[in-house]
Amino acid sequence: MRASGLCRAALAVAENGEFTVANILLLYSTNYGLSQKICERIQASLRGKGERAEVEPLVGHGVDPKAFDAIVIGASIKHGKHHPSVLEFIRANQPLLESKPSALFSVNLVARKPAKNTPQTNPYLRRFLARCPWKPKLLGVFAGELDYSRYGPVDKYMMRFVMWINKGPTDFATKVQFTDWDEVERFAGRVAAFANGRAV
Repeated sequence: MRASGLCRAALAVAENGEFTVANILLLYSTNYGLSQKICERIQASLRGKGERAEVEPLVGHGVDPKAFDAIVIGASIKHGKHHPSVLEFIRANQPLLESKPSALFSVNLVARKPAKNTPQTNPYLRRFLARCPWKPKLLGVFAGELDYSRYGPVDKYMMRFVMWINKGPTDFATKVQFTDWDEVERFAGRVAAFANGRAV
């Protein structure tokens, strides 16, 4: 652990005078890898604050979520929806998620727009939460990336049409990441706070 992490960890002190370090699980559901990258950035930030953090895929993870103090789920959008496995995992683990600090963030291209980049204004996250039995204690929304070279023929033209409707980039040579990494860092700070029982 880096010295700066030790200094920050000293802020998390239990009532009995012992240092406490939260053990946080970051689960991702991704289409092209960005949700995983965001989880890894959050992991690095948390470790820099003196916390423990593990990144695992939502489907096929090799750890027991019950062993962690807090759980964060990150999921990306494809064709306007999160992968069905996200809701399946939540429904299967709702009591566990509600028993400890838990968070959810969504990754989607519409979040590149200032009017749709918060949990309160992002239509995809709002639609998902309306169907979700779990009410996360912390929510986040991050803009995704547009890389036409990754899409198959059908998806490429579908995405181009969506971008045309929304006045986004339509050139097939476009490769741009809209993610606000400073906001990812701020979200990591909120995760660290709520994992240690502090207000966010």
